Amino acid sequence: MENAIIMASGLGTRLRPLTNTIPKPLLSVKGIPMIETVINALNRRGVDNIYVVTGYLAEQFEYLAEKYANLQCIYNEDYMTVNNISSVKAAEGVLSKGDCWICEADLYISDENICMGTFDNSCYFGKMVKGYSADWVFEQDATGRICRVGKGGTDCFNMVGVAYLCRNEAVVLRDALQEAYNLGNYQDLFWDEIVDRNLYRMPMRIHSVSSEQIMEIDTVKEYELANEKAGDIK
Repeated sequence: MENAIIMASGLGTRLRPLTNTIPKPLLSVKGIPMIETVINALNRRGVDNIYVVTGYLAEQFEYLAEKYANLQCIYNEDYMTVNNISSVKAAEGVLSKGDCWICEADLYISDENICMGTFDNSCYFGKMVKGYSADWVFEQDATGRICRVGKGGTDCFNMVGVAYLCRNEAVVLRDALQEAYNLGNYQDLFWDEIVDRNLYRMPMRIHSVSSEQIMEIDTVKEYELANEKAGDIK
């Protein structure tokens, strides 16, 4: 069984004023809400159950559960005070049910087949960037296994907001999340930092994708660029 967690609880402050009255994942690119491009790619693969973790303006996501029979929303009560670790924690029960996708909701996926294929290993989707990048990146060892997840790197893969966890790694993540909460001082953590701390017991690789297939949208400029590119897609 495959499940998916889509994190959609954030405030989208870098896209204000566009997000003053609408959550960022519901902003449309080429007439389609961004989150629905993620859902469509997951459904194209045949993912069994999709869980959308909401927070900011949560009621606006309710239509998705009516539109997609395999989708339900989970409310993240801590979205205002805790970083995105809280969104995965809110859906932690999903992590023990089978293989699990974890996706950002603020993605524009132009290639609905991006999730197709066979995944024998847990992986992050990544985009190769030449030169220095200050964004979230992955470093690999000589075997191709990810040995670091963090900000800043040169000539390496950048994070694009999609991860696939085989059941074993999903369960490790579930337990590691609880360990982080037990230790305290978790409020500012990204869930990817928990992965980074546990790579020794979470073998992860990179699945290479391109900007022509997927774009993560964080700023007004990136949103405008996505709409420009979408206009070129036939």
